[in-house]
Amino acid sequence: MRVVIKIGFFLCTSFFYGQVETQNNNIWLHYVGKNKIANKTFFTLEATMRYTDWLGEKQQWFIRPSFDYQITPKLLGSVGYTHYNTYSYGDIPINKRSIPEDHIWIQGTFTHHAKDFKFIHRLRDENRFVSVAVKNAITNEYDIDSYAYRNRVRYMFLMNYTLTQKDDKAKLFAVLGDEVFVNLGTNAGKTFFNQNRIIAGFGYNINSQNQIQLNYIQQHIWNFPNTIQEDNSTIRLSYITNLDFTKHK
Repeated sequence: MRVVIKIGFFLCTSFFYGQVETQNNNIWLHYVGKNKIANKTFFTLEATMRYTDWLGEKQQWFIRPSFDYQITPKLLGSVGYTHYNTYSYGDIPINKRSIPEDHIWIQGTFTHHAKDFKFIHRLRDENRFVSVAVKNAITNEYDIDSYAYRNRVRYMFLMNYTLTQKDDKAKLFAVLGDEVFVNLGTNAGKTFFNQNRIIAGFGYNINSQNQIQLNYIQQHIWNFPNTIQEDNSTIRLSYITNLDFTKHK
């Protein structure tokens, strides 16, 4: 009920107090490598380079290592770290300069199947340490002055539908889903929402160890003081590996 009230309040305030709206065209190059290192334990490394103005301008990069444990056949628990660098980009930039950011996070991923459908639910709690840029009165440049703690929760729902099979295993599949990011705590900023991503595309299993995905993402971003909103059309190309190092022991 509290979440419903917050959402309603947010929509009302957004209606009466308009923000500056801007739009970007993004291309994200994305890698995820899941590596089995013990019976139920995995080490995952995720990394991305993101561009806007198609490939004309850098938007963001991050690297995200994590350790994952298969709690049940359907539930995977993870703990990880992420380092981001978000550039100053676009016609109306949210950031005055490049902003580094560090996260420590925990996550649960629940996966289940129904005939040709695969459903993925992912819930992540991120403890964010975001650098704060302050204008230098002498140089008129923005310098990193400190780091602010912020808490963000992300929920993603994905649905995969098998289009073609080989040896009773999915080859080509369709992807549809959404991921919502919400700010929590006393230092959450002026808006309950941080981001929303509508996701649609296709994936192809090259073999049991290699997969590629091409997705379209409609990304909406609210900045911290809720004065700028971005509505970005995004193409994400992902290469995903799934390696089992326990077979070599």
